[in-house]
Amino acid sequence: MSFGQGGPSWGPGGPGENRTPDWAALAEASAARGRRRKWLMIGGGALATAAVAAIVATAVITTGNHGGASASDGKTSQLPAPEDLPEQSTAPQPSFSSVAPPPPPDPKDYIADARKDKAPVTVDAFFPGKKLTMGDRVYAKGATHDTKSCAATTQGALGSILTANGCDQVVRATYAKDGVAVTVGLAVFGTEAEAKKAAQEASGGLASLSGAGVPTFCRGGAVCRRTSNYYGRYAYFTVGGFTDGTSVTKADKDVFAAGNDVRDFTFRQIRHRGEVQASAAAEAPTT
Repeated sequence: MSFGQGGPSWGPGGPGENRTPDWAALAEASAARGRRRKWLMIGGGALATAAVAAIVATAVITTGNHGGASASDGKTSQLPAPEDLPEQSTAPQPSFSSVAPPPPPDPKDYIADARKDKAPVTVDAFFPGKKLTMGDRVYAKGATHDTKSCAATTQGALGSILTANGCDQVVRATYAKDGVAVTVGLAVFGTEAEAKKAAQEASGGLASLSGAGVPTFCRGGAVCRRTSNYYGRYAYFTVGGFTDGTSVTKADKDVFAAGNDVRDFTFRQIRHRGEVQASAAAEAPTT
């Protein structure tokens, strides 16, 4: 009996003899056939995986080149050209007025004319507190005085000059330090032009103001230092010297420093008055 290729193998003896199959050989042949099937299955799976990978790669390449394929007709679609893209947001944009806002008020305007300068004119408005500090120099405030009789606060020709230019009021204050005293007088006018004229024409001088711990000074013929200035509708004058009656010379730096300190403080107070009123006008609601 013949089984062809792959049939059972017989043990020793011829085919006609009573022989048993060679079971070891049969087992070996079966194992060999199993190994061949296993390798065929592995090879087929690898080929299938490679084929799927090739398809995916082709799809990726196609998508990258053409922007994706249509599922309905299999054709590739192109991205729209830049000129075909919709414009950016059409939402309304903020608009700005072409009219420039008005400039802020000028503080000088509020101290240059009585029609705008409405703040009260008092001693405390210009010379507040009990002392004056300028840098490391501290001056004690002495007597103060406020009057509408402008000429009564002067010596020599200054009284008639103030009156002729329309002086409305004079506020005085005295400051003293280490035997030196300075009186400042603030003359109030209706306009800047009047104050300027009075300061430029100044002759004679302001009368010193003693009291409140400051003895009489700059009287009885003693030489003292005098200054005159103006800012806005205010002319301001100083007279300074020694409280012991000694005449002032150009070498007396303490007298000059005290006069300059009081003069500069007065100027700052006038300017601050304009700044406060201008700021209030800027913040006021418009109608």
